[in-house]
Amino acid sequence: MKLLLDLGNTRLKWALRDGAQWREQGAVAWNEDVVLALHEAWRHLPTPESVYGASVVDGARETQIAAVVCTRFNHATTWMRTPAEACGVRNAYPEPGRLGVDRFLGMVAAHAEGLTPCVLVGVGTALTLDALDAKGQHLGGLIAPGPQLMQQSLLGATARVLVDRPGNVLEVADNTPDAVASGCWQACAAVVERFVAHMSAPLGGSPQLILGGGDAQSLAPLIAMPARLSLDSVLRGLSVWSDAHSPIEQAL
Repeated sequence: MKLLLDLGNTRLKWALRDGAQWREQGAVAWNEDVVLALHEAWRHLPTPESVYGASVVDGARETQIAAVVCTRFNHATTWMRTPAEACGVRNAYPEPGRLGVDRFLGMVAAHAEGLTPCVLVGVGTALTLDALDAKGQHLGGLIAPGPQLMQQSLLGATARVLVDRPGNVLEVADNTPDAVASGCWQACAAVVERFVAHMSAPLGGSPQLILGGGDAQSLAPLIAMPARLSLDSVLRGLSVWSDAHSPIEQAL
């Protein structure tokens, strides 16, 4: 039995995995009292045999979560750091550690589940795009602001673009709130469509489009091609990696 941790930009997600079964799952936002929330959520959990984590946040928060794990379960946390190659996936970055571990684990999950060739899109604070071929070779990707961050950046950097309500996403807007929301969401959809079109030939034609992240379900209807929604890809990839992890990986 393994406890898996996904420390994302907005929240921490966790899952208790028992063989092929997901026993328990939960999440806590960073703007909450994370320590208290985890102690409460884990109060009745059985003690796992091991704990694995993937993180895109700072070391202070990793240390905080590792301390909660140690207090509650008397276990160290093994953190995955993005490798050059693992679980059949080969990283395109010359400096492998500069690729976000969340992106790498998303590719591990897709490869393990037989979904390649594919384009993987993470729709959250950032919009991330990665191309993975049928042999598990990462061909590279893109990073842009996610639709929510794009709106916040626009409103924060302009004096006269003001909104008094959340906007609706439309093809053409006749007011500022709808124009801001529509422009930002459609921009994200256009980036996805252009990337898929550009990578289609290198991927051998007609790659699967896989969307994950908190805003994936909202972006999917705006994209003019079929898309597969992927839930908890980081946790699923981490589960695959943890089954064959190297003792070289850093433990806290």
